[in-house]
Amino acid sequence: MFISSCDERPRLAPFAGPQGRALASALALVLVSAPARGADSFSTDWAAGAKSQERLIAAGPDLAGFEIALAPGAITYWRDPGDSGLPPTLDFSASDNVASVEPKFPAPKRMREADGGEAFGYDGGVIFPLLVKPRDPAKPVALKLDADFAVCEKVCLPAKAHLSLTLPASEESPYAGAIESALAAVPRAVPPKDFGAFDAVGADSWRLCAPHAEGPPRDLFVESPEGWWIKVAPASAEQGRDCFTLIVGDKPKGAALPVPLRLTLTGGADSVETTMDTPLSR
Repeated sequence: MFISSCDERPRLAPFAGPQGRALASALALVLVSAPARGADSFSTDWAAGAKSQERLIAAGPDLAGFEIALAPGAITYWRDPGDSGLPPTLDFSASDNVASVEPKFPAPKRMREADGGEAFGYDGGVIFPLLVKPRDPAKPVALKLDADFAVCEKVCLPAKAHLSLTLPASEESPYAGAIESALAAVPRAVPPKDFGAFDAVGADSWRLCAPHAEGPPRDLFVESPEGWWIKVAPASAEQGRDCFTLIVGDKPKGAALPVPLRLTLTGGADSVETTMDTPLSR
């Protein structure tokens, strides 16, 4: 019931770069909360932050969502924040009658930062779907969330949200459509053979090609083990395939290949993800 990013890049601490320096000078902390009784039986009240609002919403007794609405120009982060930033950490350990909560992460965007780095996340707003398993389905579920995340515009602000919602037994929720849409935006898990194929092209560099798909431009996000940093070059179309170049930017001293990667491919008909090992270097 505790979710955090598994990808930490050694070269940059959270909030590195201009946004991080602004954060250090601001010494800002946003703390937001909402009461257990919400705006209606399917949601908490909005909890107001400096550049965002947050709430819990429910689609029924086993499906909910953590919604963040962002001010114009503000962003928040995916489970892998990119070159700098803070991934969301969602803690449901204080909940009542809950066996497990599985947060889902909609496909992210790649966003350029002023220092030339890249952030992976969301603008405008995001709903993280929550798959809830009650301990006793015959009893009410009180979902209690302690969330740590970040909201960045010109200044990055670490934020905390404390939210509580008793999930309704009814599935006639006005938020069901929004939560289902967010769930549909979560990358679909596929086996490696359906995702694409690796080819070694040099020392610690590879090509990954996936079958071409019509639709929005495709992008590849790579989550690597601790201490590894792998850069991704933009996609190119090659003989009916969408191909990306992956280059090792940093790795632990003495580390050897192959290394497992969690790969997320966005755009095209839909977003997909898989886990596969890199090939050996050429």
